[in-house]
Amino acid sequence: MNNTINNLEPLRAALHKEAVPLAERKAIFFKTQPGEYAAHDQFLGIATPRLREIAKINHSLPNETVLELLHSPYNEERLLALFIFIERYQKGDAACKLQIYKLYQQHIKQINNWNLVDASAHLIVGAELYQKDKQYLLELAVSDLLWERRIAIVATWYFIRQNEFDWTIKIAELLLKDKQDLIHKAVGWMLREMGKRDITPLLTFLDTHAHTMPRTMLRYAIEKLNAQSRALYLAKKVERVDIKKYK
Repeated sequence: MNNTINNLEPLRAALHKEAVPLAERKAIFFKTQPGEYAAHDQFLGIATPRLREIAKINHSLPNETVLELLHSPYNEERLLALFIFIERYQKGDAACKLQIYKLYQQHIKQINNWNLVDASAHLIVGAELYQKDKQYLLELAVSDLLWERRIAIVATWYFIRQNEFDWTIKIAELLLKDKQDLIHKAVGWMLREMGKRDITPLLTFLDTHAHTMPRTMLRYAIEKLNAQSRALYLAKKVERVDIKKYK
């Protein structure tokens, strides 16, 4: 796959040639049993770095072709579509960026596994909304769909990278009582990322909410704190952790 492939079927055929044989495929990072969150998904066994390479080569594919990939039953084809859209978004002008963002919104139900959300939400939704009205994130945060709620919090990773934390905190508070473990992990992860940039808002959040946070969310959030601080928060002791001791 050394040259751009402008038709879906040759691209798909070339992609499937790189697939791991069926007997060797292991979706070890996904729960694919009936009734589990990834029961709908199929996997080819192609490594993510290879998909990124293919996306760079094929970033100029027509939107219609990319959307066909996004509607594939195969997780890797959907991920490839998102990588292509990210390539195009990052290289495009304002009109191009807005078009990709709107396509993401219109086809959001195809972004239906944690790896798809985590690879794309901050780089398209977060990037597009950074200096715009962010009401859409609130709508996603109260969605009945697990993946839309995860998009809401992971999108704020873009803001975190700009050292802006208000929306991470706002969405995290909305998701404190979420029942899904995948939301607990995502919220804790974003809080941890915030703390890596500035420990003060993380500690303030923990002092307020540690006693009611789901255990998984709390563990993810405090992962980079020192052992004493982690123990205090895990014990649900909400006295202010001394920042000097943390450092």
